[in-house]
Amino acid sequence: MKQKEKIKGHPARYWSRTEDGRTVCELCPRKCRLKPGQRGLCYVRAADDKGDLVLTTYGRSSGFAVDPVEKKPLYHFLPGTPVLSFGTAGCNLTCKFCQNWHISKASKEDVIQREADPATIVRMARATGSRSVAFTYNDPVIFMEYAMDVADACHAAGIRTIAVTAGYIEEEPRKEFFAKMDAANVDLKGFSEEFYHKLATGKLAPVLDTLRYIRHETDCWLEITTLLIPGQNDSEDEIRAMSRWIAEYLGPDVPLHFSAFYPTWRMKDVPPTPPETVMKARKWAMEEGLRYVYTGNIRDAEGQNTYCHACGALLIGRAGYEITAWNLEDHGRCKACGARCAGVFEEKPGTWGARYLPVLPESFSAHEEG
Repeated sequence: MKQKEKIKGHPARYWSRTEDGRTVCELCPRKCRLKPGQRGLCYVRAADDKGDLVLTTYGRSSGFAVDPVEKKPLYHFLPGTPVLSFGTAGCNLTCKFCQNWHISKASKEDVIQREADPATIVRMARATGSRSVAFTYNDPVIFMEYAMDVADACHAAGIRTIAVTAGYIEEEPRKEFFAKMDAANVDLKGFSEEFYHKLATGKLAPVLDTLRYIRHETDCWLEITTLLIPGQNDSEDEIRAMSRWIAEYLGPDVPLHFSAFYPTWRMKDVPPTPPETVMKARKWAMEEGLRYVYTGNIRDAEGQNTYCHACGALLIGRAGYEITAWNLEDHGRCKACGARCAGVFEEKPGTWGARYLPVLPESFSAHEEG
């Protein structure tokens, strides 16, 4: 007989108990109902033997690396600066096109091989010169207790925090989580309930609620990414409808990144997105009133650059993750006409470039600090 798993973890927030003794996780719209010893769909939030909800990945990571903030992608948040990035395991969506499936779809915690408490992460960020810490690779919503504690430690040290997320979270935890974030890139996977249901077993409406909340109720800088999948979410009608929604409900200054799909996970039979599709999407989005639209995973020099919405001058030139031109002054004003470019800018860009630097938490123990 298979031995029942012994669930252990850090006390989790946002849960209740039903009359029949089940634990209801109230973090995301799934509202997983768990018996003692059961895990939620995300795999990392579970009911222990007493029926209390715990986070099984607190303080444990699937890897740390320092890379450019543009890789998140964030193009209007401290351009050119390094960010310490890490994730854990699991996810609360089941996207068939997941790019990090070996982490987010892990059914075991074998991928989590590094231990790092918030203080260690701050030491890592300081030692590597990272201006911010990004919760990425898998969705930080599901490890919010860990992410929020790390964010508090980072803010105490003058280090900013970034959430790379699908925004699939309920109203109350949403308020607490994004209050701790300085920037977020939200993955808007498509613009139909059918797409979310068929390819991610989720719902679109909660994601739109998250986008509106971040934009209008927080100081968190917001950018959006949409991965364009041939035949699924790349039609002109859908892209224009999504762009109109962003312009109307979020405003024209929210940067939108269109990224090309490559066959992966459970969609290996789908062809890669043609570069022309991504470039057309950028054109359509800008025609619908969005000022800052970018292309990713393709070669497209114009689609990487930032241009002034008022006079059309080149503001930030990019080649891959390298900053090749900088024509901003006064923390974000166009040198040519003085119009303000929305974002979080300093007088000069960072010089990190395209470097990727893996780091190990055990190399930053407390006795080595300073």
